[in-house]
Amino acid sequence: MSEPKVIRVVGACEHNLKNIDIDIPRDQLVVVTGLSGSGKSSLAFDTIYAEGQRKYVESLSAYARQFLEQIQKPHIEHIEGLPPTIAIEQRSASSNPRSTVATTTEIYDYCRLLFARAGTPHCWICGKVISSQHASQIVDSILTRSASTRIQICAPVIRGQKGEHKEVFTHIQREGFVRVRVDNEIYDAKSAPPLDKNKKHDIAAVVDRLVLKDGIRTRLADSIETALKIGEGLVSVMVQEPNGQKNDGGNGQWNDVLYSEKYACNEHPEASLAELSPRLFSFNSPYGACSACDGLGTILEFDPDLIVPDKNISLDTGAIEAWRKGGKRMNIYYNRLVKRFCRYFGIRKSDPFSTLPAAIQKILMHGTTEKDAKKYGHRFEGVIPNLNHRWKNTTSEFVKARLHGYLSETPCGRCGGTRLRQQATAVTIGDKNISDITHMSIEEAHAHFQSLKLDAEKTKIAEQPLKEIRARLKFMIDVGLGYLTLDRASRTLSGGEAQRIRLATQVGSGLVGCCYVLDEPTIGLHRRDNDRLMEILKKLRDIGNTVLVVEHDDDVIAAADHIIDIGPAAGEHGGEVVVVGTLAKVKKCKRSLTGQYMSGTKRIELPPTRRKVRLSHALEVRGAEANNLKKISVKFPLGIMTCVTGVSGSGKSTLVTEILLKGLKRRIYGSRPKPGKHKNIVGDSQIDKVIEIDQSPIGRTPRSNPATYTGVFDQIRSLFSMTRESKIRGYKPGRFSFNVKGGRCEHCQGQGTKKIEMHFLPDVFVTCAECKGSRYNPETLQITYKGKNVADVLDMRIDEAKKFFANFPKILRLVKALCDVGLGYMTLGQSSTTLSGGEAQRVKLASELGKPGTGHTLYILDEPTTGLHFADIHNLMDVLRRLTDLGNTIIVIEHNLDVIKMADYIIDLGPEGGDAGGEVIAKGTPEKIIQNKKSHTAGYLKQKLAAEKK
Repeated sequence: MSEPKVIRVVGACEHNLKNIDIDIPRDQLVVVTGLSGSGKSSLAFDTIYAEGQRKYVESLSAYARQFLEQIQKPHIEHIEGLPPTIAIEQRSASSNPRSTVATTTEIYDYCRLLFARAGTPHCWICGKVISSQHASQIVDSILTRSASTRIQICAPVIRGQKGEHKEVFTHIQREGFVRVRVDNEIYDAKSAPPLDKNKKHDIAAVVDRLVLKDGIRTRLADSIETALKIGEGLVSVMVQEPNGQKNDGGNGQWNDVLYSEKYACNEHPEASLAELSPRLFSFNSPYGACSACDGLGTILEFDPDLIVPDKNISLDTGAIEAWRKGGKRMNIYYNRLVKRFCRYFGIRKSDPFSTLPAAIQKILMHGTTEKDAKKYGHRFEGVIPNLNHRWKNTTSEFVKARLHGYLSETPCGRCGGTRLRQQATAVTIGDKNISDITHMSIEEAHAHFQSLKLDAEKTKIAEQPLKEIRARLKFMIDVGLGYLTLDRASRTLSGGEAQRIRLATQVGSGLVGCCYVLDEPTIGLHRRDNDRLMEILKKLRDIGNTVLVVEHDDDVIAAADHIIDIGPAAGEHGGEVVVVGTLAKVKKCKRSLTGQYMSGTKRIELPPTRRKVRLSHALEVRGAEANNLKKISVKFPLGIMTCVTGVSGSGKSTLVTEILLKGLKRRIYGSRPKPGKHKNIVGDSQIDKVIEIDQSPIGRTPRSNPATYTGVFDQIRSLFSMTRESKIRGYKPGRFSFNVKGGRCEHCQGQGTKKIEMHFLPDVFVTCAECKGSRYNPETLQITYKGKNVADVLDMRIDEAKKFFANFPKILRLVKALCDVGLGYMTLGQSSTTLSGGEAQRVKLASELGKPGTGHTLYILDEPTTGLHFADIHNLMDVLRRLTDLGNTIIVIEHNLDVIKMADYIIDLGPEGGDAGGEVIAKGTPEKIIQNKKSHTAGYLKQKLAAEKK
């Protein structure tokens, strides 16, 4: 029986899908489109991908399944012809601080292998190439130490390996050794401790113990040779200098020095390498990671800017916030300290901190040096040393938590941010070490490895690792990520960047016969890079995969082999297949909103006039040089909508989010996150609120919903508490909350459902038998308004609620705002966990629309069109214009031309991404921008505006 050429979905009812049947052609590029909330993701991810994953998990043994997250069967009758499914979602990358672009793509793994096999080690003291070391050289190095130094010569047998290693201890005893060193502790070989088989261990045989003195050379040489033989070229020498000596951790402390027959410097024998292995270059291994920062590249240090957040106040009014907030008793102590400091160093405590001489500020923060003490005749510990002492010695979690707010990450002083030991960074290929490579952008690294020349022997050794590195770098460039540096932390990537990294990794894997499900891969991508992305998607298809893409971008829709339009509207008015087929068929379908926008029947009209731009009335960021910004100064006019554009990696998010947003939040709210490097921000006195509106969930539990987020539920609860029956019973607004005891159903604690845990099966959620899913107890449900109880109101559609509460202005204002942003189809109590990113964003916008405005609010939106259909963007632009009409300022980071064309003012950064970006290429109205020939955005915007005028 031949395998079906389609993926046949029968009876899909997940979320709002209405029992749909659909055939999806295999080995084609298929785009699923439709309004936000229409059911696109419910079909692609929650049905097709989820069923593929569930079938895979079910194929495993019961033993294996207990370690995996159990997947609930989607609400479908069945799916036929479904190949293995792989989802490449828009979610953020790993939040692990050890995860980087290089590790995520496995490029770093191949680099570690390359440097271990083809690298040239150098002495990290003098920089000379190092070679193998003989026993006599090791003896000479040891004998340079002072007389009476005690040493123990050990032969490493096990290094960093898991297991109980019972046979190793037996072998050591058989060889005649009576002592062993296990994880840096000395034991009798016969009574070595039992080892945890799941942990890594170091085991060495103690060959000899002696004290350096005249005539000891022969014995020392014999012991060293024995240790090298047993340790396979390695010998560990534990050294204890006489008291008073400070070499190698003196003062009577033991210090471990590793010598190797393989690599060592002739001039500095202590600069030796045991071996060149991949783990030496891993910052996740104790053998490669910097011991100061444990491979993180950064350490936490007390930040003077956080300790003194407002430099315009004086010492006697609490400029040193870290001391001022230490409690009443600590305040008394520190006030005395400040008085003494001012008296000793001749300053007035009433002077603003910013007016104090730089030398005095330094002494106050870091304490006196010997030179300072002689000059002023007094010593002072310093605020930062004092805080360090308290941080290290306190046992109070409360104090730790409070002090943690004054710490910030700074590059590690020992490794300089490379994360690695000096032994690893002393190994080079050509003139680059592995950290030099990871500091490069992907484009720079690709050019470096393409031109890399090795000798004949190393060329053969490095052939396979180099092939893999070059291929992966090329795929990353093809998906528009050439501007990223390899050491960029994964947690700093946007959802779109993280998704394209996973896409590049999948292309590099070369899998065939799969179904890839992607969620808007064009997010964060400039129009210029769309063509390269489409080539990647087509390549996945051409090698024998089905590519199923949830997308709104007109370029991707036009390039699809097959289009599925879900709708016709959102929520309960969606969930149907509106049209299926080619682009031409979709354009002809009058019921399809997608078809109407793709054919030009509908469009987002240009504004009749643009607001007047007054650069004299603006916010200005001066001297911005964080990340790749080139000390630029940028003005953001107030009272209008400004769009910040530019190719991916040009510096848009750095300028707006890292500098402007964080800088204003620190000024207005006193928030602690440190803004990116810049000189200053001027004009901020004209802003009294700054609000970032993104697509993150409005809540992470089913208890959160549009009514609770916008605050309308507070008004509804107050209304119910004012009814005649509530007053008789003494019910307050809290009675109508499902989050606290009193009015809620205690059987399900106001959840409306009960979770039943199933062994080896997914947890099952069943409707609460007591409250029948209403969340409330019977007494609370007896209170009604216009015949509806509080549970009925939460189940009410928002557009129905608009009519129901027409006589209550406070409720009506908030409900009307939800309708105005196109969410009338949702219920007031719809769980936040079921909302799409676009829906969550519009709930936040509605919450702002429903508030009494001051006209002095700055709204910042980073790619607000993510997940939005053409019609949704139309609604979004109407809402943004309304907010601007109220006198507010809006700054939008965006690639979507429908948003860019609506802006009053555009700031275009570039010209490229990464180091080739970070400059202001163009600024002005859209009509002015399109005349700029250096701007990549200008060319596409010019085409868009020309099409609008036809």
